[in-house]
Amino acid sequence: MKIHNFSAGPSILPASVFEEASRAVLNFTGNGLSILEISHRSKDFIKVMDEAEFLVRKLLHVPEEYAVLFLSGGASTQFFMAPMNLLPEGGKAAYADTGTWAAKAIKEAKIFGTVDVVASSKADNYTYIPKDNPVTSEHQYLHITSNNTIYGTQYHNFPEVAVPLVCDMSSDIFSRPFDISKFDMVYAGAQKNMGPAGTTLVIVKKSALGNTGRTLPAMVDFRNHIENGSMYNTPPVFAIYVSMLVLRWLDNLGGLVEIQKMNEHKAGLLYQEIERNSLFYCPVHVDDRSLMNVNFLLHDNTLEAAFLEHAKSVGCQGIAGHRSVGGFRASIYNAMPVEGVMALIGAMQSFEQQNG
Repeated sequence: MKIHNFSAGPSILPASVFEEASRAVLNFTGNGLSILEISHRSKDFIKVMDEAEFLVRKLLHVPEEYAVLFLSGGASTQFFMAPMNLLPEGGKAAYADTGTWAAKAIKEAKIFGTVDVVASSKADNYTYIPKDNPVTSEHQYLHITSNNTIYGTQYHNFPEVAVPLVCDMSSDIFSRPFDISKFDMVYAGAQKNMGPAGTTLVIVKKSALGNTGRTLPAMVDFRNHIENGSMYNTPPVFAIYVSMLVLRWLDNLGGLVEIQKMNEHKAGLLYQEIERNSLFYCPVHVDDRSLMNVNFLLHDNTLEAAFLEHAKSVGCQGIAGHRSVGGFRASIYNAMPVEGVMALIGAMQSFEQQNG
């Protein structure tokens, strides 16, 4: 039986990437060494790093005034590295609170300056994206979380404000095109939609750095990582290599315009079934529903355990909702084929036949 992995992360990756990465674990580029043991200073890995950066710039149309970095520590480390590097001493930043990860970013930023939470959907259990963002010229930037994995919401249009945006794109990076010029910084943990856990992509405008007036420890100063080509310390070699393979896969598919069409098609099929099926419903406002993480509930929540077991019996795994919201969450990232979505839809339909 084929297993369909709907986990929110670490998540599904393309089968071709698994195959190539597995070969590299045994023998990378035919040199007799594993990708796990080669030096990060070797010519072979420098080629990997160069291609990874090239593909990021190509897929997202990133100009030279932005640095592209592959760092460690996950997106959670960027919750404090962003304000440390971008928010001046005594400065003020605007933040939108649209879920758990946004709230954690707000908490960290408050250590380094004044944080105004200018928009929040917390009172409604984060079931929508607030559209009004009253940002002023006093704010250094507006921080947003583009896709909220736990609650299943997503910005389909980024805010039009008079200050730069800073964005956590961990769970929808490379799922669609966007205009990087609106942002001073974009960051994303790899393990949702770009690669395995272990590396974090940071795209930061070089001119936004060095203006805070604070002395930074060397390891958290973006300028050191830029100067050393993401090799200020030993980088996560394997995670960067697999991310490069995923980026190459995306490029070969036709880039972000094509993957967006595929993602919209998959999500459309699943949301259509949720609306049709008499047993299920989606609590998220229609205009803000995520194309990456589809959240849905049973009208009769006493059937939750039975549906999870039913879905598992046909190969659909990882659909349990986050413990803070319950219900179900189908993460349908770039690498999830439409066949996986159809398998879940089939499970929902047969469960309805048995319990409707």
